[in-house]
Parts: sequence; C-alpha cells; structure tokens
Amino acid sequence: MARLDVLKNNPDTSTVLGRRRLPDWLRRELPRGFGYHATSRVIEELGLETVCDSAKCPNRTECWSSRTATFMILGDVCTRSCGFCSVKRGRVEPVSADEPDRIADAVERFGLAHVVITSVTRDDLPDGGAEQFYQCVLAIRERTSATIEVLTPDFVNCKASLNRVLAANPDVFNHNTETVPRLYRKVRGRKSDYLWTLELLRQAKRNNSDIKTKSGLMLGLSETHEEVLETLVDLRDAGCDFLTIGQYLQPTGNHLPVQEYIRPEKFELLGNQARCLGFAAVASGPFVRSSYQAREMVLESR
Repeated sequence: MARLDVLKNNPDTSTVLGRRRLPDWLRRELPRGFGYHATSRVIEELGLETVCDSAKCPNRTECWSSRTATFMILGDVCTRSCGFCSVKRGRVEPVSADEPDRIADAVERFGLAHVVITSVTRDDLPDGGAEQFYQCVLAIRERTSATIEVLTPDFVNCKASLNRVLAANPDVFNHNTETVPRLYRKVRGRKSDYLWTLELLRQAKRNNSDIKTKSGLMLGLSETHEEVLETLVDLRDAGCDFLTIGQYLQPTGNHLPVQEYIRPEKFELLGNQARCLGFAAVASGPFVRSSYQAREMVLESR
C-alpha cells in the first residue's frame, strides 16, 4: 500500500519506487531490424556473447548495420563487483580454447568491417585473460580483413599482460575510464585505480604509436563539468586518441542510482570541448556506449 501511495501522492515526481524516471530524450524503442533475428541465431549457434545483445544496447541494430559488433570473451561471469555493471558475479568458467576460432567464424560470416573484442574481468587468471585477447586478434586477422579493437580490463597492474595484448597489434586499444577520479573507487570498486587506467593508455601508445588508444566516460553519477574536463585533459596527456561519452543508466535497483540525466546539449558541448583538446574522434550523447561509431572513428582518423 505504501508503494502505491508514493505514486498516487507524487504523480509528477522524478523518481518511481526509488528509481529516477527517464526523461523524454532517453525514451527509445529497442530496435529490431537489419537481420536482427538472423544475427542472433548465428551468435547463439556459435555459443558466443555479444555486449550488443546481452546488454540490450539501443544502438545494436545501427552498429550491426554499419558492419560492427562487440564480442565478449572469457565467459559471462565477472570477478569484480563494480557498482554500475550488470554482468553476473559468481563461479567463473574455464577458458575456452576454441573461442578465438568461433569469434573469427562469426566475423567472417557476418562480413564485419570492424570488430570489438571485450571481456569480463578475470582476476582469477594469472594474465587476466591477455592470452585470449591475443589469440582472438590473430584468429580474426587470419580469416578476415576487419579492423580490430580490443576493450580490455585493467589486468591488475600487470604490464606483461598489456604487452601480450599489444603484441597482436590491434588497430585500437580501448580501456574505459568510466568516471572522474573522485568517484573512481565508489563506481569501479577497490581494485581499480585511476592513475593505472591512465598508465595503461600511456603505455599502449608508447608500445606502438600506430595503435589508436581510446577511452570512455559515463555521466550522471554526480560528477561536475569541471571534473569531466579535468579528466579529459588527463586522457589527452596520456595520449588518448578516441573518446566516448554517454549517459549512465542504472541496470537494477541494486546498482548505483542515477544522480542526474544529462541533457543532449551538454553532451554536445562536452564533445566540442573534447575536440578542442585534440581528440582525433569523439562520440558524445545520451545513447553513446563504448563501441558506438567504433568503425567510423577508425575511418575518421585515417
């Protein structure tokens, strides 16, 4: 009864049962087009995970239409408990030896022009899963001409793991910053470190200046505009080439609440400011996610 009273007594409140209402600019139907069902069948047939589908990304049909997809390797169970992420926690799965071949098969069958390889965080593995990233890149290169982006976890300060991934020579190395330094431990958990995130990007660029480096931020967790700008300066100082900025959306009531829904015009302003700072390619908007316009960014930077 009390829960119903909340709705009856506050019909115009910005929260409903403890969760903020979505503003009009974030209301969007999940798309179903461009061979959506056929694509889903192939993914299921090959026993693969895509962030596009599992996270119900509102951009997935747009990305698939531009011949881009994001595959998640090393299972669907994570060893971290980040406050923003809906990936499952629990007993992790053994590393699948044939996963790189299955992903290369999917890239070939879909005719992808750009592929993003990401993963759950695997702190249980000595290399954090770096070898699997390496093998996936090689398998895709052997069978296709797609450009390849890796979106990696932090590898818990293990420089050797980073070097192993970079040895495969991906076209883009991506590691998300996610939020500003003040909120880092709250959002990403006690094992994460803002300075190490910057160092990963810096080392990737030092290792091979031809590899494009990339990072992403999500807004709406109480960060200030000034804090975001300071973080963008840090990223540029670390040699970061590409940037994505999007709206944080609370996956469930057990995750960090949204503190603010950022208006589209503020995303546009931040995108323009990021370009002025020297980022080679920027995607900034409420629906932007890490892999949004990933292929377009590569093409734009050439």
